[in-house]
Amino acid sequence: MFKPSKLSLARREALAGYAFIIPWAIGFLVFTIGPMLSSLYFSFTDYNIVDPPTWVGLKNYARIFAGIPEYFQTGNPAVLGDPIFWKSLQVTIYFASLALPLNLLFSFILAIFLNQKVPGVNVWRTIFFLPSIISGVAVTLLWLRILNPRMGILNPFLQNVLGIDNPPGWLQDPSWAVPALVLMSLWGVGGSMIVYLAGLQGIPTDLYDAAKVDGANAWQRFWNVTFPMMTPVLFYNLVLGMIGTFQYFTEVYVATSGTGGPQRSTLFYNLYLYQNAFRYFDMGYASTMAWILFIIVLLLTALIFRSSDAWVYYEGQLRGKS
Repeated sequence: MFKPSKLSLARREALAGYAFIIPWAIGFLVFTIGPMLSSLYFSFTDYNIVDPPTWVGLKNYARIFAGIPEYFQTGNPAVLGDPIFWKSLQVTIYFASLALPLNLLFSFILAIFLNQKVPGVNVWRTIFFLPSIISGVAVTLLWLRILNPRMGILNPFLQNVLGIDNPPGWLQDPSWAVPALVLMSLWGVGGSMIVYLAGLQGIPTDLYDAAKVDGANAWQRFWNVTFPMMTPVLFYNLVLGMIGTFQYFTEVYVATSGTGGPQRSTLFYNLYLYQNAFRYFDMGYASTMAWILFIIVLLLTALIFRSSDAWVYYEGQLRGKS
């Protein structure tokens, strides 16, 4: 009786594997790599969606970076080629500098509390996770009612319970608009919380037992056992969180009807990119902005990966060693 050789079986397995990944590969090439390469080409063109693109070389990039030396000399934003671009980047960085550390910290603390053995802990985990899977549009509409200075429930709470006489105007105040969006972002920390929770439950209990035998108190156990073992999870959430904050769009678009108001205080990078593409129909310039954002995120991600050797600890590996 004929028996297939090991080589033929290996080939059959390889062919089966390729057959399974072909649909994904086609989708990746057509819907991801293809649009990316197209946008790279459009970034060197003048393209208004209706007419054929016209090659303009580095004109779109020069429009963004023009006037930077004069700006450093005079400090006047008007000398920049596109001061609104730099304003949108400033707003995005400001939001990221507030939202990213707060989200990382809040979700980590929440995961620690929900990792305790208390009655009904699974119910509490579900309650805190649910907001992260609700549509961003629905959540934003809810927060618009909460943050409304005249009809919302937050300002009366601040006045009557905390005794704050002049509560903020939130999204209607340019100084408080971005902090209001940061507050909204804390509503969806459930996703990061679940990742932290999985990491906490994966820490070997033997390490805690050994620390207790050595006389370590609760803080010492956290700092010398929990935190080092959680640094890979923190690293993962940091990378994803950084990428997410630089792609912030849906909530601010719904909250401001796509205007970025008041006074462009919430004109995020992606919102300005969207305006150029679908309001001004300057698709070439929007593609240029998209690639600049890609480079910024790529550099920041590389910086985080480069710094990980100094603070990310993997089990069985000496800290600071690759």
